[in-house]
Amino acid sequence: MRIGVPEAAGAARRACGLVILIACGVLAARSAHAANPQSYGVDWVSSGDKAIDSTLKQTSQLETLRKTAPTDPFGLIARARGDVPRLQEVLQSFGYYDGSVSITIKGKGLDSARLADTLAALPKGSDAHVRIDPTLGPLFHVGRIEIQGALPEGMRQNMHLSPGAPAVAADVLAAGAGLQAALQDAGYAFAKVEKPVAYEVPARRTLDLTFRVTTGPRVRIGAIGFKGLRQVHETLLRRRLLVHTGELYDAAAIEKARQDLLSLGLFTTVSVRLGSAGQDQRVPIAFAVQEAKRYLIGVSAAYSSDLGGSLGVNWADRNVFGNGQQLTASATAINLGGSATTGLGYDVSLGYSIPDFRRPNQTLGFQVRALRQALQAYTQTGETAGTSLNRKLSSLWSLNAGLSYEHEIIDQENVRFKYNLLMLPVSTYYDSTDLASPLDDPTHGYRISLNVTPTFSYGTPGKTYIVLQGSIATYYDLHELLAGDPAGRSVIAARVLSGAALGATQFSLPPDQRFYAGGSGTVRGYRYQSVGPEFADGNPTGGTNMQAFNLELRQRVGTNFGFVVFADSGGVSSPSGSVYRLGVGTGVRYYTSIGPIRFDIALPTRRRPNDDRFEIYIGLGQAF
Repeated sequence: MRIGVPEAAGAARRACGLVILIACGVLAARSAHAANPQSYGVDWVSSGDKAIDSTLKQTSQLETLRKTAPTDPFGLIARARGDVPRLQEVLQSFGYYDGSVSITIKGKGLDSARLADTLAALPKGSDAHVRIDPTLGPLFHVGRIEIQGALPEGMRQNMHLSPGAPAVAADVLAAGAGLQAALQDAGYAFAKVEKPVAYEVPARRTLDLTFRVTTGPRVRIGAIGFKGLRQVHETLLRRRLLVHTGELYDAAAIEKARQDLLSLGLFTTVSVRLGSAGQDQRVPIAFAVQEAKRYLIGVSAAYSSDLGGSLGVNWADRNVFGNGQQLTASATAINLGGSATTGLGYDVSLGYSIPDFRRPNQTLGFQVRALRQALQAYTQTGETAGTSLNRKLSSLWSLNAGLSYEHEIIDQENVRFKYNLLMLPVSTYYDSTDLASPLDDPTHGYRISLNVTPTFSYGTPGKTYIVLQGSIATYYDLHELLAGDPAGRSVIAARVLSGAALGATQFSLPPDQRFYAGGSGTVRGYRYQSVGPEFADGNPTGGTNMQAFNLELRQRVGTNFGFVVFADSGGVSSPSGSVYRLGVGTGVRYYTSIGPIRFDIALPTRRRPNDDRFEIYIGLGQAF
């Protein structure tokens, strides 16, 4: 809007110009004096609600830019003035529409005529004290809710918002989003619920809301196409699809189908594009994909003071014949030093897998492996060949069954044993952590595994036995207890491990089939396999039963760093006796896009003469 001003006399205009020049000179002088950055501290007065206080601090530029973006005194005043409406919007988003925010600098209000002079007069290097005092006022509630537009019967309840509820902005917006999602899941592919128009009623301390809804036609799924395919065969995706032509349009089901295609590991992105509904009320769907690189090559490395270092290279072709068949190969040098090793070792494997074998979510795999371990407990050289069938039962459960043959030669206590083992491993796995990769940081849920392996050892000696192994790990986010603590920053992790061999005595089991404790996988602080019965020379014997318990506190610090403190306990039992130990330690984490890099140091609480003073573990991903 423009406001007209009458023509002024020449003298008056010249006088006005003189005033402007003088004012510019004063501002220039002040700017020259205030050229140096003005450091400041921020004192927050609590609003009485920790969640609101946390959001205010995250929103305030006075707080977030204090260390990263230095400013001069005039910039500080401008930053504070900009924070006032910004922080008031935070109060309103929590339902406090009569709330206010007061900001003072050196005890003076932002409108004080002497504030700039006060800051300019501060001695060089001294801080300006900023005080932020929010006042909530009365909490507003939702008043009348009006929906403009036709709405199918029973749909309104999907808003999950009713008069009398606190007028929290996130809840109000979620109500509209929930209604739109429910409509799209019910066949209304083009339904749209616009952001609500809110009318504040101060007298009643309520917020009246109006949602405008455009439902559109109810449609079914039309032709389904794929765009972007190059090396992946379309037949694989069509067999895999969870939605089909002719079904009622369901946005949630289509999203589930999109995620399922992405889980194949063949694509970097999968998106869904809708066409226009035809006269038959069917809407065509196209899945647009971007294929991932077919060949992968990588290196791996890890270190622990007991097992020493390992260094390996791996290669994969993840689409051998166009239907997602994967060929993988890896070669790793192990036992590079270490107090629990006696020489160099290797681990070489070759694998081939066929996805969706006979049915969706079922994978047939083949693997051959050659392994040599030179450990204090024994030296093992073995070759294994096997096949397995893995079926994903649901988003949480999977089942695996296999058949494998192993030939191995083991030297223990100057005695050589030769074994031929036929194994029938069956395992089930449950995971409710909702993570795309096992290297990601779990913050909630459970991981449960159970393995049953009937084994036939033929030749000399001959024996039939069953090996049972199980584990339960759980993760608890302390955000649920510590109000104001951001989610995923403080996590308690706990795990229980147990194993037993049935149908065999301690020494009728091959040494590598016995149970040991100690090391990064069981009881940190003790050398690998060192917790348990021993021979007269102090070398590990191994046992027929094992239990271990791990407890960790994981704390994120800043963006990329974190630390843990932990305690591990466990032991091994056999007819000759039982040995249990406790180890404690701490570690740091550096979080990367592929998972946290782990550095742990652990101490034995009951050190024996042959125990190390401490153990160090370096690897990728959390300990469990």
